[in-house]
Order: sequence, then structure tokens, then C-alpha cells
Amino acid sequence: MIDKKNITGIILAGGKSSRMGTDKGFLTLNEKPFIQHSIDALTPLVSEIIIVSDNPDYNVLGYERVTDIIKDAGPVAGICSGLEASKTDYNLVLSCDIPLIKTEVLEKLIVNRDTDADIIQIESNGKTMPLIALYKKQCHIVFNELLKKDERRLRVAVNQCRVKNIPLESKDYNTTMNVNTKEELKQLEHAHNH
Repeated sequence: MIDKKNITGIILAGGKSSRMGTDKGFLTLNEKPFIQHSIDALTPLVSEIIIVSDNPDYNVLGYERVTDIIKDAGPVAGICSGLEASKTDYNLVLSCDIPLIKTEVLEKLIVNRDTDADIIQIESNGKTMPLIALYKKQCHIVFNELLKKDERRLRVAVNQCRVKNIPLESKDYNTTMNVNTKEELKQLEHAHNH
């Protein structure tokens, strides 16, 4: 297993949250902001946490915050910005809208590290999750080149790298639920309370 001193946690909180109408990182579940759930899941596994966001309100959390290298260019730019700022070879990337995520799920990415893979991502219920994944720092070079060509589709960017998927057991599917709408927030609260 990789020593935590060689892993940085990168939380993507730069989305416009247009469907939710508010910054998703500050939505709460169990009276705790979503982003704090991400921080709590990452902390046992990483030496440092970087938040990628243009919103200075995140500074109150006391972690390094970096802004997107290209504004409004989605998660490709967010991941690229985080990887460029990281000082470690390995980086756990997590979007801020997955508040049920658990350390045990993220740990599977580290335990299953493969020297041949540039990106190791969770696969939940048959769906690959590039925003719950372990990235090698060198991926920023590929992502940066794609951004210069105005390519902003994350799946296209991920597929330019060597990828390994880690399927979850069905009991863990709930941990990867993300929230984009108020209806999805209700579903998540239901999943959390039952």
C-alpha cells in the first residue's frame, strides 16, 4: 500500500451547481457540509488536501485552495488544476457532491494500485466514476494538452490514460451517490437514514 505521505487528496468544488442553485459543497447532510464529509473520508489516507474552487468561502476550512486554470471548463480543468498543484505522485480525486463516501471505499483504490495504470477509478453498479479515483500526477500533462484543444469531456480525457476499474460490491453502491438536484438530495437523505 502507498504511504499516505505520497498521496494528496484533491476535492473538486468548482462546479457551477446550476441545477442545485447553490454551492453544493456547502449543502449539509447530518448538519455537516458535503465538503466536510469528503475531507473526513480522505484525511486518514492522505498527507495533504487541496480544494479546487474559485469560491473563497472554502478558505475558512484551512486547506490549500487552488482555482481552475481555465474557468468554467468542467472537471477536466479542475483535475488538471489539482494535479498541477499537488506535490505527490498519487492523488485521490473526489468531487464534493458525494457525501456518503467512506474511507474504506477510497482505500480500495490505493490497495489495488497498479503500476501500469495512470488512473484507478471506482465502478459502482456498472458505472465508472472518474470523480472517485486515484490519479497519477503525470495525468495533468495529458489533460492540459486536451484543454488546449478545447476538449472538455472527462471521459475522453480519462480514456487517453491507462485506466483500471475497481468494481464495488452492491452493499457499497450508496456510498457513491452524487447530488445534482434537490430531488437527488432527498433521495440521498433517505438512503442515509435507512
